[in-house]
Amino acid sequence: MTKAFVADRLLQYARLARLDRPIGNFLLLWPMLWALWLAAEGFPDPLVFTVFVLGVLVMRAAGCVINDYADRNVDGHVKRTTHRPMARGAVSEREALTLFAGLCLVAFALVLLMNTLTVLLALVAVVLAATYPFAKRYTHLPQVHLGAAFGWAVPMAFAAQTGTVPAIAWLVFITAVLWATVYDTQYAMVDRDDDVKIGVKSTAVLFGDLDRLIIGLLQALMTLTLVFIGLRAELGAPYYVALVIATLLFVYQQWLIRERSREGCFQAFLNNNVYGGVVFVGILLSYGWAEL
Repeated sequence: MTKAFVADRLLQYARLARLDRPIGNFLLLWPMLWALWLAAEGFPDPLVFTVFVLGVLVMRAAGCVINDYADRNVDGHVKRTTHRPMARGAVSEREALTLFAGLCLVAFALVLLMNTLTVLLALVAVVLAATYPFAKRYTHLPQVHLGAAFGWAVPMAFAAQTGTVPAIAWLVFITAVLWATVYDTQYAMVDRDDDVKIGVKSTAVLFGDLDRLIIGLLQALMTLTLVFIGLRAELGAPYYVALVIATLLFVYQQWLIRERSREGCFQAFLNNNVYGGVVFVGILLSYGWAEL
């Protein structure tokens, strides 16, 4: 086994886990960080923070691996995904499943550092992550399933930080599901013509010509839930300033998808990283504001 061979395998595994495309890491991290700061009222436990950041990164990688395994016979027919390792035959099915199992074990080892409630919730997280890629075969709502998988870090963060999962945690979870449905529908709009041809289901296919309207309604509902979260957590002025900026970002996303072009829809999807960061900064500054 030569060094060149090992280097090539590691490169292919990194691409399979999307280490070269960090946008997914941020979209998964932001709701977790919202939850952790709210649960800790601005001062999260360093161990909990470290475990959850690492755990999110590892589970996102695992999710990408199992997604490509599920889509190994589909990605080659979609313009955007023909370059993926499994679509090109650069990674075998056995390698992908082994990598997925290894990443899940690393994530589970991390969560064992937390309390029992968090460990039990982690079992649900694994089921959500493992089943999401197959949802598009049976339902037009895989984006909602993705939202549940991404958002499950929210109740886990509350459980790890406080030992309980209060009502506000579920409100943040619902917000995370709404948000994922918004940005993953924008993402699915990029592939809609290919998906229709090969029979892959998505909210973009389901919504059809009503896609922009429904995305707008989901964005409005999410904004409302964020306001409720601010009131419930008694957040300060910086949070509401952040919500105003975030709302303007949603308006900008609507402008980007106005013609439903591939590039515009993809840019709208990417803009959600800024959106999530703005909301987090609002929460962060609110607790600093409260100290003044």
